[in-house]
Amino acid sequence: MAMEDERKDGAYGTPQKYDPTFKGPIYNRGCTDIICCVFLFLAIVGYVAVGIIAWTHGDPRKVIYPTDSRGEFCGQKGTKNANKPLLFYFNIVKCASPLVLLEFQCPTPQICVKKCPDRYLTFLNARVSQDWEYYRQFCIPGFQDNKGLAEVLRDGDCPAVLTPSTPLAQRCLPAIHAHKGVLMVGNETTYEDGHGGRKNITELVEGAKSANGVLEARQLAMQIFEDYTVSWYWIIIGLVIAMVMSLLFIVLLRFLAGIMVWVMIVLVILVLGYGIFHCYMEYTRLRGEAGSDISLMDLGFQTDFRVYLHLRQTWMAFMIILSILEVVIILLLIFLRKRILIAIALIKEASKAVGYVMCSMLYPLVTFFLLCLCIAYWATTAVFLSTSNEAIYKVFDDVTTCPVIGKTCNPETFPSSNESRLCPGAHCQFAFYGGESGYHQALLGLQIFNAFMFFWLANFVMALGQVTLAGAFASYYWALHKPDDLPAFPLFSSFSRALRYHTGSLAFGALILAIVQTIRVILEYLDQHLKAADNKFAKFLMTCLKCCFWCLEKFIKFLNRNAYIMIAIYGTNFCTSAKNAFFLLMRNIIRVAVLDKVTDFLFLLGKLLVVGSVGILAFFFFTHRIRIIQDTAPSLNYYWVPIMTVIVGSYLIAHGFFSVYGMCVDTLFLCFLEDLERNDGSAERPYFMSSNLKKLLNKTNKKLAES
Repeated sequence: MAMEDERKDGAYGTPQKYDPTFKGPIYNRGCTDIICCVFLFLAIVGYVAVGIIAWTHGDPRKVIYPTDSRGEFCGQKGTKNANKPLLFYFNIVKCASPLVLLEFQCPTPQICVKKCPDRYLTFLNARVSQDWEYYRQFCIPGFQDNKGLAEVLRDGDCPAVLTPSTPLAQRCLPAIHAHKGVLMVGNETTYEDGHGGRKNITELVEGAKSANGVLEARQLAMQIFEDYTVSWYWIIIGLVIAMVMSLLFIVLLRFLAGIMVWVMIVLVILVLGYGIFHCYMEYTRLRGEAGSDISLMDLGFQTDFRVYLHLRQTWMAFMIILSILEVVIILLLIFLRKRILIAIALIKEASKAVGYVMCSMLYPLVTFFLLCLCIAYWATTAVFLSTSNEAIYKVFDDVTTCPVIGKTCNPETFPSSNESRLCPGAHCQFAFYGGESGYHQALLGLQIFNAFMFFWLANFVMALGQVTLAGAFASYYWALHKPDDLPAFPLFSSFSRALRYHTGSLAFGALILAIVQTIRVILEYLDQHLKAADNKFAKFLMTCLKCCFWCLEKFIKFLNRNAYIMIAIYGTNFCTSAKNAFFLLMRNIIRVAVLDKVTDFLFLLGKLLVVGSVGILAFFFFTHRIRIIQDTAPSLNYYWVPIMTVIVGSYLIAHGFFSVYGMCVDTLFLCFLEDLERNDGSAERPYFMSSNLKKLLNKTNKKLAES
């Protein structure tokens, strides 16, 4: 027999040449894709530089604390407004102006105050009454009572009128309420404007709506935060239950994988059979009823789909479709029964491998920790970049004919400037955060780079986990005498090999995926801006591009996953590994399809079982429906907050456990295919597969058989 087995198999390439020294993952290997490793290092250095620049210029307080007309924070410790946490608008009606949308700031003076006003007062009435000292605290700091009414209102020193207000997200907004369908502030339906006239409450409503903006969302966020503070330990208990259930399901797979798979297959057949029976019963029930014999073509398209359920032709179509599905599934089971048995055997073998490399179940914690670091760095950098603009001050005036309105100004020099003399009633106040320097113009590009680096590093972390697990499970498969020939620390050895030799290859695969994901984000951004447009061709083209890149991302993830397995085993570079994995899978496409669907369905069932059980338990607990412990459950603003957190967290935990299991199955499957192509069961080339797999394939090792 020739020492090199080069069996050809169509257009899908040839198996790798037989190497008599190959006994599993190659230990004597060299570094791969060094250039990409260098690029990753340089990119990380640049990413750190961007983070430092952002942290130098950024100020997250801009998204947390409100700012007055001079751009100073309200309620921030260490500032002169530290004891004034609330923002007060002199004239909330101005917030209904279109300038609010253009300039992101109400064109009215704003100051920081300790408390919101709780009474009606006008400047004219307060100045000649004992309420003057109360009124003065709502004037600008340092206000001197030596001006006339016209000068005070022109210079924006004091508000013309105070209305009862309530704090919302650190802003003072009018305390508007409805009484018998009538809008009122306090006990009034109108209010004095401070100039001797009265206005309707509806004007205050419009101003308050524009000023409110995202304030209600912030209030919602605060209530959600409060719910987390009183329910966090119950959430952790729910996640621990999800972890225990995931482990139990994996243990059951080891002993009951075959039973569970066949039970699911039988259930699918029975459900389809019942569907056929139900359609037939509906078809016979409608016989003779008026209008039931109308054809679908004559009926045409109807927006109320319930109309179709009253037609016999509809149920006949359903019955035919379900019957075809039933026949196809039964035929597939008959012709693919052996491959389904192989899939079940591989799942059982994966359970044994996980049992021998039990520390692999904890590796998702390493991946989770590294991903948290990536997310934290990306989010922090994004916040600092978005808040690294400078305070921009602009000229505001009630008179629209003012020639300098909307121009930038300096609040320190504005009173003595030409702009102040041109428009005596104008005032210079904080408008928004921005900037015109080169750094500020590059902020959008830096945000894109930040997102791209996040995708690259996150994909690199995922790739590192996949190569590490693949190397450990491949060591199990290629151990001829299991578990005696298994290395002492297979997971640690695989992790060290991946970092030492294949950082460049992992970076290469992660880079390709990151580019596609970044393009998808840009397409989503463009799609949001095209929604308002009426260009149907542009929308169609955008939909096609999004669909194509979604499919491309899925294909690259599939290819990368199998390429990483080949890297872990053979130590080849990324392109060679991807090519070999692709052709190996194409030569066994039917086995791949069957195994992939069987394992995916089984793992989906496990995830749904874990998530559904924990989610139902969380629902009954947080809604106080478990009588024994109903007094133990915390009182919440929104009970769905901890429930959804538990459900999402349970899914992530279950996905983490089953991802290890899935990686084990994929690795063993590729090793199994390689084993079939490399070996023939002779004494020189024995099969490494388990005894169950050899029985299914009628394979034996001659040396073992002779002994």
